[in-house]
Amino acid sequence: MRRRRWQRAAVQAACVAITLFMGVPLYLIALAALSSRASLNRFPLPLLPTEPSTETMSTFLRSTGVTGGFLNSLTVGLGTVVLALLVGVPAGYAVARYAFRGRDTYQLFLLLTRALPIVVLSVPLARIFLDAGLYDTTYAVMLLHTALALPTTVLITAAIFVGVSHEQEEAAMIFGASPVQAFLRVVAPQALPGIAAAAMFAFMLSWNEVLGATVLTLNQRTLPAQVLTTLADSPLAYRFAGGLALVLPALVFIAVMRRYLLNMWGTTLR
Repeated sequence: MRRRRWQRAAVQAACVAITLFMGVPLYLIALAALSSRASLNRFPLPLLPTEPSTETMSTFLRSTGVTGGFLNSLTVGLGTVVLALLVGVPAGYAVARYAFRGRDTYQLFLLLTRALPIVVLSVPLARIFLDAGLYDTTYAVMLLHTALALPTTVLITAAIFVGVSHEQEEAAMIFGASPVQAFLRVVAPQALPGIAAAAMFAFMLSWNEVLGATVLTLNQRTLPAQVLTTLADSPLAYRFAGGLALVLPALVFIAVMRRYLLNMWGTTLR
């Protein structure tokens, strides 16, 4: 009994430590971005907000390229989610439901594609997109991010589809449903948590990716690429404001998808 208590205490302490490890940098970035410039030059910096101000954030948002970069990031992120799910969900269903020669090798190959550095994909794709007239467009970045998100999308959805009872799908087809109808009405609702997790990962990957977006664009850059190219010549306040602007939309997306994920998870576990 005492041993279990110590184990629970250790798990809780580890959870608190991980939360602090992830949360303290976010808090410090938000504190600096929402403080006045004068307070940023003080030493030591206060750990509590003493002079809250939106001056830093408003200056950053009015900077050249920030609004366009934010819209480009949002467009590319949502487009990546749509394309990754349109291709990855059927592929994950096929991997989970059908036994075919080389299935294990195929899944291993999907993981190996993530082992390639992004620059290895970006440089040849830049040449292809130049010839196709897609260079310096959000479509080029969207296709690159979709290629990066597809392996994980396929593997996550395949793992979820394995947990969905095949007998329920067969029963729906016995009662007159077509395979597509059985998938949409029986399988897909129970696999929604896994699809939500895949969507979350695809959006986060697209939102945070910077190297490929920098190589494939010049004037239509995403927000991370825009911040990266101007970071060296920017004041300290601009860097903190850029960090908060990059983190906040991703946190909002995670919060929305996490709530949906937790609400739906019990259907798959049953």
